[in-house]
Amino acid sequence: MAYTDLREFIRALEKEGELKRVAVEADPVLEIAEFADRAVKQGGPALLFERPTGSKVPVLINAFASQRKMEIALEVSSVEEVARRISEYLEMRMPEGLMGKLKMLPKLAEMGSFFPKIVSSGPCKDVVRHEGFSLSEYPILKCWPQDGGRFITLPLVFTKNPDTGKRNCGMYRMQVFDDCTTGMHWQTHKQGAEHYRRRIKEGAKRMDVAVAIGSDPATMYSAVLPLPPDLDEMMIAGFLRGKPVEMVKCETSDLEVPANAEIVLEGYVEPGDLRTEGPFGDHTGFYSLEDPYPVFHVTCVTQRREPIYATTIVGPPPMEDYYMGKAIERIFLPLMRLQLPEVRDISMPAEGVFHNLILISIRKSYPLHARKVMHAIWGLGQAMFSKCIVVVDEDVDVQNVREVTWKVLNNIDPQRDIEFVMGPVDSLDHSSRLANFGSKMGIDATRKWPEEGFVRPWPDVIEMSPEVKRRVDELWKQAGL
Repeated sequence: MAYTDLREFIRALEKEGELKRVAVEADPVLEIAEFADRAVKQGGPALLFERPTGSKVPVLINAFASQRKMEIALEVSSVEEVARRISEYLEMRMPEGLMGKLKMLPKLAEMGSFFPKIVSSGPCKDVVRHEGFSLSEYPILKCWPQDGGRFITLPLVFTKNPDTGKRNCGMYRMQVFDDCTTGMHWQTHKQGAEHYRRRIKEGAKRMDVAVAIGSDPATMYSAVLPLPPDLDEMMIAGFLRGKPVEMVKCETSDLEVPANAEIVLEGYVEPGDLRTEGPFGDHTGFYSLEDPYPVFHVTCVTQRREPIYATTIVGPPPMEDYYMGKAIERIFLPLMRLQLPEVRDISMPAEGVFHNLILISIRKSYPLHARKVMHAIWGLGQAMFSKCIVVVDEDVDVQNVREVTWKVLNNIDPQRDIEFVMGPVDSLDHSSRLANFGSKMGIDATRKWPEEGFVRPWPDVIEMSPEVKRRVDELWKQAGL
């Protein structure tokens, strides 16, 4: 059964020994972040701070910060189960004959249960304040010493496409400027930024925005998924949790937010109303620099009577976001293979901080096949930010970075097998020549064919014969080794 809210998820983590309640007082300015960083690096539990300095609101952090926690969040024994479910739907075909069609009805009915459900009210409406609120009431973290201030780091930011009216939910950090304004760090390639640009083009005076903080884990996780534009994240959350997300209309706009949210900030951004945001200790392991971003004006706050503040920190890997990204890698492999069936597996190592390194194994079928895959990946949504793509043959285990390194460094002639291209890069890439624009590298580390200009025989990998291995197995035991 799907978690009803964040609290039920917390109880599940605690039952599995994956949550620690912290009774000592800890400061949201730097101290809680240091706790969280130490815990994730040591493979520790999620942390629920019951006495954050300066606030009565408990803080939940590291709730997704391991493979096991991700499994608990998605209610599976392995995230591969989600990938299998996706594959089943992708492979679904309407069978011939009446009996075959009847057998399909349960699966088709299940698909209808993914769509969000509008309800009249919910726990997020326990307390409604149009005035007299302050963001300082919440234990919002300052994560790293050079950060420009406190940042809301796990928000579900809701906007609507002004052309289609379709909902988008993204996760964009929000620097707190004062009691009722924050930054809205939607990078130029994100859908929230696209909606903002369209509103400017229309000449609109303002754009409504709603921010939910704390929900059931599948709903929170859906905000980070690299989905196609106008594909509703709340529908995908319904798929992940096997039950529709209940949505409730905001007090001050036509936007809807999850009814089970802990805290909801309603407000707006105005075209041209920008303010310097940052620096911020980012997922790259470096501080992202100051830049102008839209100002989010909070006009109404709704919340549960005793809310819990859900947050995260990013920084030198591995951090909580690595485990969230690793689950994305596994879940979305079937979708990638739908467009690129030659792909056997994909890996994004922690040190690559998502976009900087993608390892891909393929079933090579023709000369320069690896080049085709590189360019296709650079054309897939947020994969366009991939700074370095390494393509290997299907017999290489891309989850084993040591094996990949060995095979790549032996298989490449650098001048022949490395390709450079220009294009859009992640806004957080501090090394690019210009903001949002730079170069990317593809490495073809597959075995080279005669048709690719390799005329010498390709050597075999050194392996002992199975017969000798069997004989030595017995001798090994006899020798007491």
